[in-house]
Amino acid sequence: MNFEEHDNKDDLKIWLSQSEVDQLLEATESTKQRIAFALGARCGLRSNEIAQVTPEHLADTEAGWMLRVWEGKSKPRETPVPSNLATTIRTVDDYRDEDSDVPVVDKSTRTLRRWVDSVGNSLAEDTDEDLWTYVTMHDLRRTWATSLKGAEVDAMLVCDWGGWSDLETFLDHYRGKFSPEAQRKQRDKVDWL
Repeated sequence: MNFEEHDNKDDLKIWLSQSEVDQLLEATESTKQRIAFALGARCGLRSNEIAQVTPEHLADTEAGWMLRVWEGKSKPRETPVPSNLATTIRTVDDYRDEDSDVPVVDKSTRTLRRWVDSVGNSLAEDTDEDLWTYVTMHDLRRTWATSLKGAEVDAMLVCDWGGWSDLETFLDHYRGKFSPEAQRKQRDKVDWL
């Protein structure tokens, strides 16, 4: 887990490794929580965007499964969604009474924050890693962006998927630390490390 202090807060910015994202998803208490956290950590959605996702937002395109984000902070956009997450959302939709235009998570951003606080506190207790108590929903988006950049996805494409209007905003606020995976890849280049 990487971290640094917020500029204007007594808080920390957190970047999770992919194994830590998996650990967070496994620690959820419900399918809705797992979907919500995966939409942040695997699709880069903001909390208010997560609360609006419906099964109708999924699109099987030539580029693979995409999630259409119609009402976010920025212009409408498409962002990749892992096929297993798309399948989970579609399966949940098959078993619920609501129409496909009703949000899957259907919770307030405050509820999403409580969920991540609760799961983070449980993980901190279970793992003796206090940094879990600092993880926020926004850290999941930050982790997503940094992981893509660490995997050498073109920065302009990351901006497009994440809804950032310019590269400078992305680099200043989201890129942050190098992912543990990117650090490991670079360390492996040096035989004495």
